[in-house]
Amino acid sequence: MRLAHMTDCAIRLLVYVGQRDERLCTIAEVAAAYRLSETHLMKITHQLALAGWLRTVRGKGGGIRLAKPAAEIPLGAVVRTMEPDFALVECFATANTCTLTGDCVLAGVMGDALQRFMEHLDQHTLADVLPQPLTALKPVRLWRLVKAA
Repeated sequence: MRLAHMTDCAIRLLVYVGQRDERLCTIAEVAAAYRLSETHLMKITHQLALAGWLRTVRGKGGGIRLAKPAAEIPLGAVVRTMEPDFALVECFATANTCTLTGDCVLAGVMGDALQRFMEHLDQHTLADVLPQPLTALKPVRLWRLVKAA
């Protein structure tokens, strides 16, 4: 399974903004940081704002910020917001033309896999994937790493 490019960009946008929760971020700066199209990011920002994950401020000095704390933004919900569909196999699609429909158990196996994938994402929030500042990292003693191996 591969997430849509828009979903990937949406998560990266949320990570970027989540790391800078003390200020408004602009689409231009996010686009420059990730080498993405500003037009593409505007569409993504609009969807994330409609879903309640981002808050936008218009005008001079405007920008975007998280609409709620990162710990309250479930990754599963973000993926569901952004993904156009979850048709892992043809029989999941609305226009199913698979000749095996009815005689195949693949749909059940793939459906279970998708459900477990989404359940795993539902256990994590944006806060779980935000990079930690270097000052927040605890020093690791090398001998502990070697001893554990």
